[in-house]
Amino acid sequence: MSDRGGSWRTVLEQYNAASGGNPLGLLPAWRLYRNPTYEMLAERVSPNCLYILSAGWGLIRADYLTPNYDITFSKARKVELFKRRDHRDIYDDFELPSDIADSLVFFGSRDYIPLFCRLTANAKGQRTVFYAGSGAAAPGCALRRFGDPFTNWHYQCAIAFLEGKLARETC
Repeated sequence: MSDRGGSWRTVLEQYNAASGGNPLGLLPAWRLYRNPTYEMLAERVSPNCLYILSAGWGLIRADYLTPNYDITFSKARKVELFKRRDHRDIYDDFELPSDIADSLVFFGSRDYIPLFCRLTANAKGQRTVFYAGSGAAAPGCALRRFGDPFTNWHYQCAIAFLEGKLARETC
């Protein structure tokens, strides 16, 4: 709950819907990440087609104004327990808007695949999940292997996608 009486999600929705600019100086979601791959994606992919899968908010457009936060599914990152989201935690995640009919491509770690599958379950287009290693499960999605796991492999996969080295099935 926020200090305004509603959920922080409701506050954030109202803030993004308001036409009064950005008085709090929130950043587009993609800017909250340090890796330059996010900037490359933001520059080359239409804002209507680029979403961030956030452990804190769910599936949000990359240009969605978002406060800085630090929540993760990753078990590899050494963070305080209150910053780690467990798959059993109940969040009111943002989901893929119902009017999206384009194909979707997901670049991310295994820890995020179940959330991606859940938040895009009503997608009208094909969903493709890139993964590293073996044995990935993504019900209702096409699986495409991107080599063996290594640190931050998903950034290399996204760059290969942008460079046309992987089939481009989305906008």
